[in-house]
Amino acid sequence: MDLVTAERRDELFSTFKREAFHLELKDEYRVSIEDGPYAKWLKGEPDDFEWFRPWLEQTRSLTAAGRTIRRVRVVTEPVTEYIRWEIELTPMNHEAGEEIRWLPRHHIPEGFEFPANGNDWWLFDSETLAVTHFRPDGRFEGAELITDPAVVGEAVRVRDQLWSLATPYDDYKH
Repeated sequence: MDLVTAERRDELFSTFKREAFHLELKDEYRVSIEDGPYAKWLKGEPDDFEWFRPWLEQTRSLTAAGRTIRRVRVVTEPVTEYIRWEIELTPMNHEAGEEIRWLPRHHIPEGFEFPANGNDWWLFDSETLAVTHFRPDGRFEGAELITDPAVVGEAVRVRDQLWSLATPYDDYKH
């Protein structure tokens, strides 16, 4: 399996034409850019959100151009501190045009199988699947780019099913 860098995966944001969809399945992430802000939040310290601005600006630009960015976050309840932090950040995502829904893990149908071995992924235009692989310490290892129609088709099916099961941010009570 060939893995590409986060930068190479992120190039897909400049080339997708209609929709980018992200499936998040972990209750905590270890993302270098988030380490400091998350630690400050845990201590109750204020954040200027400069670290978050590039994503928000990119999202705002893409959605203003008519592209859709959606995300389903599958979470364990009660939610972790990290997920509480994400919940507090979500209004900024929404203001930038990203649609986020929440799906409590216990609402997933029994026997449900996730494609890509249960890893997180981005799906671009229902054509390219960028599967995230993490190191044992939870940090990003690389992304596997998949265009095989059978695998992508399964991701499309899962995207549509989870989106219909998930609760919109404004209605999610954790």
